[in-house]
Amino acid sequence: MNRSADPSANPRIIIARHGEPDADRRERLDWRGYERWWAGYDEAGLRAGQTPPPSLVEAAADAHLIYASTLPRAMETAKAAAPGREVVFDSIFVEAPLPPPQILGRFTARTWGVFARCSWWLGHSRGRESRGQAERRAEQAADQLIEASRQGTVALFAHGWFNRMLRPALARRGWRCARDGGDWYWSWRAYTLKKPR
Repeated sequence: MNRSADPSANPRIIIARHGEPDADRRERLDWRGYERWWAGYDEAGLRAGQTPPPSLVEAAADAHLIYASTLPRAMETAKAAAPGREVVFDSIFVEAPLPPPQILGRFTARTWGVFARCSWWLGHSRGRESRGQAERRAEQAADQLIEASRQGTVALFAHGWFNRMLRPALARRGWRCARDGGDWYWSWRAYTLKKPR
């Protein structure tokens, strides 16, 4: 741990993706089957036998406050990466929805995920949270993280797409990515406040 004398002097916002969920993305489904698959995915925890990378454990240890989405895969990731720590679970950080387009054919769950994200991005939310609504939620989530960072480093354990949506929201508020760990399971980024010129 490399805490400074004043932890609020140079805070970071750590944003991590959850570990690998216990779900089979190779399963072939029609669009209705994918809706059921996604509902099960949201209820699934992590695949057994995983351990968080040491760098993520160290980053979480440096945080004065730890947040996680209320979905099991994010909750379990936070508990694994920050054992014994209190975690604030908040639904503002849940993943953006993936309603599949109602097209014919059977595809793998992985392929349906691509179809669904592209369709949703283009405005087809099918009664679920829309892209615009999710973007507004990301703005609110960024504000929450920044407010918490006034007391020191903050860590968030959330989801691949919603984490991406936080990036521009943080950038607009003067935060830059100082450590880019990619987008795979257990990956994490660190954001720091740009110094005024």
